[in-house]
Amino acid sequence: MKNVRFNKNYFAWAVLLFFVEVVIALFVHDKFIRPYVGDVLVVILIYCALKSVFAVSKLKTAVGVLLFAFAVETTQYLGLIFSLGWEHSALARAILGTSFAWEDICAYIIGFLIIVFAEKYLNPTYQNSQSS
Repeated sequence: MKNVRFNKNYFAWAVLLFFVEVVIALFVHDKFIRPYVGDVLVVILIYCALKSVFAVSKLKTAVGVLLFAFAVETTQYLGLIFSLGWEHSALARAILGTSFAWEDICAYIIGFLIIVFAEKYLNPTYQNSQSS
């Protein structure tokens, strides 16, 4: 468990992004912020949540989150939520989603690119430690 280490900065970002996502889910019912900005932010949220507890390579973590997002979108393409009979569960619908969209894949990639850019150019500790 040498890679487990609490990082308060990533945790703070994860909490902030979680609250933003909740606000979007509950109060924003448009055709841009909810579907696209929400998908961009969820990738960043998951990244920050993982980095808040695991001291693993930033790039590996970002790639892992992107692959996870792709996997969730693939389950939507395959209709997994319907196969499992969970289509009436609001929680399952919110987490897994119900329909595949290429736009979601693009949003996930944008979230990934924001992470890479932010870590490289905005994080002052990036040059000192690429694994923290």
